[in-house]
Amino acid sequence: MRILVQKFGGTSVADLKCMRQVQAKVRTALDKGYKLVVVLSAMSGETNRLLGLAREWSDNPDPAECDSLVSTGEQVSTALFAMLLKDAGIKARSLLGFQVPIQTSCAYMRARILEIDAKKMKDMLEEYDVLVAAGFQGQDETGRITTLG
Repeated sequence: MRILVQKFGGTSVADLKCMRQVQAKVRTALDKGYKLVVVLSAMSGETNRLLGLAREWSDNPDPAECDSLVSTGEQVSTALFAMLLKDAGIKARSLLGFQVPIQTSCAYMRARILEIDAKKMKDMLEEYDVLVAAGFQGQDETGRITTLG
């Protein structure tokens, strides 16, 4: 199995027009015989918007809760993009950090990746042509969401 990993940042997934451009890149790779892992960021500006809410609601936002909050931006991007791919007839599914799983340190808001279950991802690629993975996130040893620094 030939696997290609593609990573797209916030401006690349900012809106439907941008996501359609990413979809075209995915289609090109599929046509070349690849299975894909597409890693997406939150839509442009979303992480900063969410951090602004945290500061508005709390004088001293808890880092673990901030990680939980800002990780939702990638959840939105991955789910919407997986829907877009499925509507185009592509076998795809979205994955959050804990579903991969991506194990990280427990340094909230600046975690480091300790391990990624590559075997599980390869097994999923037997069933799906594209795995749409949330960037910027994982889980610590207690199962809490972390964001990467």
